[in-house]
Amino acid sequence: MATIPITTRGAEKLKAELHKLKTVDRPWVINAIAEARAQGDLSENAEYEAAKDRQGFIEGRILEIESKLAAAQIINPAAVDAGGKVVFGTTVELEEEASGERVRYQIVGEDEADLKLGLVNISSPIARALIGKEEGDTAEVQAPGGVKRFEIVAVSYL
Repeated sequence: MATIPITTRGAEKLKAELHKLKTVDRPWVINAIAEARAQGDLSENAEYEAAKDRQGFIEGRILEIESKLAAAQIINPAAVDAGGKVVFGTTVELEEEASGERVRYQIVGEDEADLKLGLVNISSPIARALIGKEEGDTAEVQAPGGVKRFEIVAVSYL
């Protein structure tokens, strides 16, 4: 089984979701199924069907999270010593060459990615273009509007 890189923050987030699913959502849906069963004929019981669908989703998500955590390679970005190179967990400040606009991204795992928060997926085009580069290097990223060039202004391991 291949390992899945994830930051310590991302692992804690998944563990919290798993805990909620097991301690709050699962008991709630079991209770909802019991209440729907008490109403009688299950063949035309919309509440029963909805509760069973919800149970299927919850159980599937529990299995998915447990699988991801079992395969996770948890990386603490603050403990990374990559000699100034951009690697998983790195926070990178970039300046777009054409506009001079500065952006700041942290390269994270798939489950943590949130562009609004500056968290980019390790498999995204921008992360792939940055991996292995150093401060002062230029990265070319194939964007929907064409190729964009970014200068790496700062690399940090937070």
